[in-house]
Amino acid sequence: MKEHLSDRINAMATSATLAMAAKARELRGAGKDIIGLSLGEPDFNIPDFIKEAAKEAVDQNYSSYSPVDGYQDLKAAISRKFKRDNKLDYGLDQIVVSTGAKQSLANVAMVMLNKGDEVILPAPFWVSYSDIVKLAEGVPVEVPTSIETDFKMTPEQLRKAITPKTKMLWFSSPCNPSGSVYSQEELEGLVEVLKEHPNIYVVSDEIYEHINFRGGHVSIAAIDGMYDRTVTVNGVSKAYAMTGWRIGFIGAPAWIAKACTKFQGQITSGANAIGQRATIAALDAPLEKIAFMIEKFHQRRDLILGLLGEIPGFRLNVPEGAFYVFPDISDYFGKTIKGTTIANASDFALFLLEEANVATVTGEAFGNPNCIRISYAASEDEIKEAVARIKKALS
Repeated sequence: MKEHLSDRINAMATSATLAMAAKARELRGAGKDIIGLSLGEPDFNIPDFIKEAAKEAVDQNYSSYSPVDGYQDLKAAISRKFKRDNKLDYGLDQIVVSTGAKQSLANVAMVMLNKGDEVILPAPFWVSYSDIVKLAEGVPVEVPTSIETDFKMTPEQLRKAITPKTKMLWFSSPCNPSGSVYSQEELEGLVEVLKEHPNIYVVSDEIYEHINFRGGHVSIAAIDGMYDRTVTVNGVSKAYAMTGWRIGFIGAPAWIAKACTKFQGQITSGANAIGQRATIAALDAPLEKIAFMIEKFHQRRDLILGLLGEIPGFRLNVPEGAFYVFPDISDYFGKTIKGTTIANASDFALFLLEEANVATVTGEAFGNPNCIRISYAASEDEIKEAVARIKKALS
């Protein structure tokens, strides 16, 4: 009955990360011992102080519709967070709370893009960027990077990608899927190019800002000349292990925030009330409260890099943030392993799932056909066992 569905849904790709997670669950249901390294979801429990805030909100009967753009005291907490962590001064009329950072991104695309507007996406990029842009009738323009440049776009690449139709630049730092982190100097280099094109707006996805191993996060909106043309996207899913609470937010020029509120009012209205109350406690707490998770991710990164580095054909950079490694596995293309010919990264990821019982995600979904994404948001024992299985399957 596909012909009865809309063209937009027929043209939309299924999220590769969610599809691989569903496939892994299906195989587990069939009795297979699958280790899941495909989803970007911390394996920690929510810190107790956040749970207590949620329980208190239930007892205080926060069960009614919340304001479309979020509770005022939550927006005040977000404003304080932006000042503390990002040196950004956003008023309450510049902040919109949404059902996860994914909705925040979709809101921005729908209120900013017209048909044919181009959006530059340094590749690899988060799996949903491209289809969100397409849904808003924009045109994603992929700028390929490689492991040799630590998967970062250079100013010269940005300059070459800009056309008269360019409306926006979207990127994440720390990056999902590569874990790369743009330094102050690297962002300033991109800004110098953007200053030549004052009508291009930037979406800076900073959901992984605290999972940062280089000692300091830089927001592009804080660089001179960028505040009035940047939408800063963030949330509590990653650093606070609150993926299921679905709370994301933006800081943006007031006119963009107002438009996002208008759009959201017709789609979902306000975000989860209890989640919003819990988020106040999360954002107002000292960052030391979540430091144990960041330290553990750092240890796991070093562990998985060491283990993967022992496998021939895995080319690795050193990701400085998030909780992913993005190895280039193109050395395996064209080879036949245990009767399976590996033509591309999708074949490779499927081979690992079926032969090693390890779920990863093809880099093709992120705009890089030579790599796979491996999440190390898993226990050390799971990481050791998963890499041992991969090594055995490829031996």
